[in-house]
Formats: sequence, C-alpha cells, structure tokens
Amino acid sequence: MVGGDSAVTTGERASGPLPTARSRRRYRIVLTVLIVLAVGFGFGHLAWDNPMPLGSEGFWLVAELRASSLVAMAVVAVCQAIATVSFQTVTNNRIITPSIMGFESLYVAVQTAAVYFLGVAGLGMLTGLPQFVLQIAIMVGLSLALYGWLLSGRYGNVEIMLLIGIVIGGGLASVSSFMRRMLTPSEFDVLTARMFGSMANADPMYFPVAIPLCIVAAALLWWRSSRLNVVALGRDTATNLGLNHRHELMVTLFLVSILMAVSTALVGPMTFLGFLVATLAYQFADSYDHRRIFPVAVLVGFVVLSGAYFVMKHVFYAQGVVSIIIELVGGSVFLIVILRKGRL
Repeated sequence: MVGGDSAVTTGERASGPLPTARSRRRYRIVLTVLIVLAVGFGFGHLAWDNPMPLGSEGFWLVAELRASSLVAMAVVAVCQAIATVSFQTVTNNRIITPSIMGFESLYVAVQTAAVYFLGVAGLGMLTGLPQFVLQIAIMVGLSLALYGWLLSGRYGNVEIMLLIGIVIGGGLASVSSFMRRMLTPSEFDVLTARMFGSMANADPMYFPVAIPLCIVAAALLWWRSSRLNVVALGRDTATNLGLNHRHELMVTLFLVSILMAVSTALVGPMTFLGFLVATLAYQFADSYDHRRIFPVAVLVGFVVLSGAYFVMKHVFYAQGVVSIIIELVGGSVFLIVILRKGRL
C-alpha cells in the first residue's frame, strides 16, 4: 500500500495524492495564491485606515489593537476547517458538519438561559476566563457522553448518533426560542447581539486557553492524517486493512469536539462556515490526502473570514454583519451542492 506522502513515479504520473505533474503544479499555485490573499487581507486589516504613518511607533500601536481580531480569525479558521474536514471523513459524508451535533444550539441555550433567569446581568456572569473554560468543558463533556453512549453500544452507529444530535439540537433550539419570547425588548436586544458569530465576542483574555487547545487538537488530527485517509475508505475497508475503526472514530470525534467547542465559545455560532470552507478546500486541493487538504482548508477559512471582514468594514462600513454574509453564502453553497448531488 502506498503511503499518503510517498509516490512511485512513472513518466509524468505518480501513484500518490497528487498523481500528475499538472495536479502538483496546480496545488502549489492554489497554496501560493491563498497564502498571498491571507497575508494581503491580514496586513490590510492592520494598515487600512490606520491614522499613523506606516512603520511608525504609533502605527504599530494601532495595529496591535487590531491584531486581536486577526488572532481570533486564525483560531476560528483552524478550528472550523480541520474539525469539519475530519468530521466529514469519519462520517463518510461531505454534506453534514459538526454543527449538526448541536454545539451552536447548546451555546445559544446557555446564553439565553442566563438572560432568562438572571436578566442582562446574566451575560456578564458568563464573561471571564473561568466561564469560558466551563463552556468548553460542558460542550466537550456532553459530546463525549453522546459519542460514548451511541458508539459503544451493540447497536451503536454513526447514523443514529447524527440523528440523536439533530434531535438534541432541535430541542435546545426550541427551548431557547421559548425563553427568548419571554424576555423584555431590552433583554432581547442585548441577547441578539450574542447570537451571531462575531470577532467582537473574542476577548483576548481567552487566547491563553483557546490557542493551545486549538494547536494541540489540530496538530493531533494532522498527525493522524494517514489514519484519516484509511478511515475515508469506509468501515469495512479500514477494518480489513487492520485499523480499529471505532477507536479512530472516537478519537477523531473527541478532537473535533474540542475544536468546535473552542470556536463556538470564542466567537459564537457560525453554522455554515465549516461547510463552505471544507467544500472549497476539496475543490481546490483535489486530493484525498488530508495532509494536503488541511492546509488548504485553513487558508480558505482565514481568507473567507478576513476578506469578508475587510470588505464589510472598510467598503460597506458594516463589519457587524460579516457572520450573516458568511452564513448566507455558506447556506447558498449548501443548497447548490444538495441540488447537484440530489441527496444528503
């Protein structure tokens, strides 16, 4: 069996993740273009409308104040991209995303319940590093309980797990909707601002926890890329090749849970961002190898976030609607893919 990074060359073709010279050249071009766009949007975010002269001490002081949003974008891009690609691999479905497991619904339910029972002051009680860690722990703990219950039993399988996740997410969304209807207009307005994913929600005090968790979980999934390549072949094939499919499934879902919990707790719900990023990454990378898909997916995620933020802030002066635009574009891409495939 040929490994993910090895290749046997015969003329211009090679048995590997990028079999032809054209595909290898195309991959390098795509990677280069994405890197240039990422650097361009990142520097533009720091320099555009910066009142101080370029390179001066004042310029870098202003840029430092803006850098926290770029760090948040990078963390969200890594979490959403790698989590979605890995989740779609182990579920063998390129339509569904980790959001289907109810992470966003749980986040919304916690925020809504805080306002419903404690008033606007309840949101203040959810702000702070201990509260941030607690939200991540709750999301990961509940997802692990769900995986352990549904995947360890004799009748457990991924399809049932996904259906249960949809039911739980729908139930939490219904409870949240009921509580929001009982709020006063002022409480509802304050809560609504937290219901959309926004870089403004990312407090720099969360970075010492969010960044290490993101790096460790993403690095472990990267290290397990060759195993994910085998898992993508299906349960029966992976088992015949000597892989413990259920163990790989549990480990991958655990790491995906950490990434999704960090992203959701940091900036809020972004339901279709992962789907949009993963779909574009598959098209751009044009490879089965996760070691090549992951970098493209992360770069696409950062370009989408930073590009949308830059355009909406500096062109339309409406940076608060960035997540709405991303959800609109992501939802449109989702519908297009569904209509083209004709099935989930």
